[in-house]
Amino acid sequence: MNVLARTLSVHNYRSFKEFDVELDPDITILIGRNAVGKTNLIESVQLLTAGQSFRRPTSSQLVRNGEGTCRIDLSFTGEGRRVEHALVCSEGKKSFFSNGKRTSAAGMRGLVPSILFCPDHLDMIKRAASHRRAALDDFGIQLNDRYAHLVSSYARVVEQRNSLLKEYPVPTDLLVAWDEALIQTGAALLSHRLSLLERIRLRMVDAYRAIAPTEALGLSYQSTVGEIDKSTSRAEIEELFRGALSRAAEDERRRGITVVGPHRDEISFSIDGREARDFASQGQQRSLVLAWKIAEAEVASDILGRYPMLLLDDVMSELDARRREAITGFVQGEIQTIITTTNLGYFSNDVIDRAKVVHIDGEKK
Repeated sequence: MNVLARTLSVHNYRSFKEFDVELDPDITILIGRNAVGKTNLIESVQLLTAGQSFRRPTSSQLVRNGEGTCRIDLSFTGEGRRVEHALVCSEGKKSFFSNGKRTSAAGMRGLVPSILFCPDHLDMIKRAASHRRAALDDFGIQLNDRYAHLVSSYARVVEQRNSLLKEYPVPTDLLVAWDEALIQTGAALLSHRLSLLERIRLRMVDAYRAIAPTEALGLSYQSTVGEIDKSTSRAEIEELFRGALSRAAEDERRRGITVVGPHRDEISFSIDGREARDFASQGQQRSLVLAWKIAEAEVASDILGRYPMLLLDDVMSELDARRREAITGFVQGEIQTIITTTNLGYFSNDVIDRAKVVHIDGEKK
């Protein structure tokens, strides 16, 4: 039996004074005109499943204008238990709770991961490499505490090492110590990334074939430390990393930044052997991102033994009929889904009949 989100309640949160909704175990459609707060509700669910949101908000940004505090509650049931997650924002601080006990943002993760698909993601292929790295890492963070620890640890090492590289003269002895920390943490992160990306690739190839059966998808990882793949051992990655740092030493001291490592790597998509970032049409780009999101859901199910929640924020208006059919066909399985939209006409009668439709308007704020 899957764990499912059951009720969502917000108080003095962003645009809402009070709002409560019972979530359908299958599909909940939140419909309303633009700017009534549908995306805010999607964000609230993401905060209490992933511990963060795509907006990366401060505490004060979550509090309704003119109020001092806000609260979000999301309840879950399944596997013979009931779990209550909550977020309270007050005095510029976020406080997370699980069953009434104070916890960290990380304490929100793991129970029911969530996968968000929003209009901004449709540009993932064309945007800078940092967006593709973040997509992979944000997903990995929800699945594995070790992955989450490596991402945060590596970011701290890079920050500290960059501070040393900006000093004049550069403190060589200290830099050597941070070089080793960079190599050890970076190699571990790379191993985790490559393993996760291979899982996504296998699922994504099938998902893309279902959307575009005449096209061949390619997905690869391009590392700044050298040529690596899923078969490259941790020790081999560490040696490649050392060599790359040695070759980049002069450039790093001149620029004052760390120029090799996972924070500078690229994730590359291709269609029929041609680089998607340079040659893919808008429709092909959107098919790639849609296939990526479907693959995330499948991989989460493979690893955790249950599907995550799927949060679709106003993407139906951005997809053509064929791609809308692909995503609605996917959600009509075992995956609990929350969809926001301005128009029910984007959905088949079968989807609407199965879904719980909730109208959002200004009076509910």
